Amino acid sequence: MNYEKIVTLYDTMQHAEAARKNLEAAGFSPGEMSMISSKTIASSGERLREPGLWHRLFGRDIAEHEASVYGRTVEAGGVVLTVRVPESEVSRAMAILNAHNVVDVQSRARQQGLIAETAPKTMPATAGGPLADEEVIALAEEQINVGKRVIPQGTTRIRRFITEKPVEAQVNLHEEHVEVIRRAIADPNYTRNIEWADKTIELTETAEEPVISKTAHVVEEVVVRKGSSDHVETVRDKVRRQQVDVERTNESSPKRKVG
Repeated sequence: MNYEKIVTLYDTMQHAEAARKNLEAAGFSPGEMSMISSKTIASSGERLREPGLWHRLFGRDIAEHEASVYGRTVEAGGVVLTVRVPESEVSRAMAILNAHNVVDVQSRARQQGLIAETAPKTMPATAGGPLADEEVIALAEEQINVGKRVIPQGTTRIRRFITEKPVEAQVNLHEEHVEVIRRAIADPNYTRNIEWADKTIELTETAEEPVISKTAHVVEEVVVRKGSSDHVETVRDKVRRQQVDVERTNESSPKRKVG
């Protein structure tokens, strides 16, 4: 299995320590990590701004301006964190290291006047381009941006309509009838006062019949209104990121600088 050593520079011990702890939490071996600070260098009697110190630590591929940035930053309280990882784990390790305010060594060198400002990367090569002794590889990374939009989810229609159902009720009805009864009179004295005038008697017969009337009253209300609710939804996608691999054939354990 091939391994690479990743070298990162931090302005404070706090940032370096947080990066180291996250590497361990991600499963990287603590035995493959080392931290270099002004205290560890002082115990060996080395001078922090001496380029030879950093060449001995990280190899001859460290440029003088890079060595100066390492020396000045460590002298001001910074820390160099190195970790040796398998090639297949380089991207994952670098993502963890870059999340803790890693120092961009090239930018820091330009800020400190150790190297000259180069032309913008977007400038065509015919307009000046990189310096004669350097080549620039641009690395792009995608980011996910999550927005929101309103989409129809359906329509709720409330319609009032009339239905009928048969009902029945019982009611007592009263009737009045006329009865005509003829009785024979056997008493001879009953005929003394005979009235010979015509006489008419009228009696009205009556009967009750059902009369239906209806009344209406409100038995229920249906309230129609819109409500709202919020929920958190996790969206998942993939973003692309360009990486760069540095391969050196003259070293058994190549080193990779971050920043």
